[in-house]
Amino acid sequence: MNNENMNDDQMQTLGEKSVEVLRSIFDPEIPVDIYELGLIYDVQVSEDADIHILMTLTSPNCPVAESLPLEVKEKVKTIEEAKEVEVEITFDPPWTKDMMSEAARLELGML
Repeated sequence: MNNENMNDDQMQTLGEKSVEVLRSIFDPEIPVDIYELGLIYDVQVSEDADIHILMTLTSPNCPVAESLPLEVKEKVKTIEEAKEVEVEITFDPPWTKDMMSEAARLELGML
């Protein structure tokens, strides 16, 4: 990619590619991907092709608190167009089962 800034369509496409990658990452304790679980609060793509992911964990003392954000960062960095990838963890608002998609609830027998 050249040094020009990305346009809105390119930023949208990069955001969609990021979500595709996030859908391939699974919580090790629950057989559902982290996107459908509702752990991803926001994915922002800058004009410079930097990606900022705001995510949470199912609990502050989640056993993958160290490894999961690193896995998210490393996998999203594999997108060819991506430059910098930053993963920010937040517990505000705290994650609840209500944040899961209908598909995730169905998968887990909660519907």
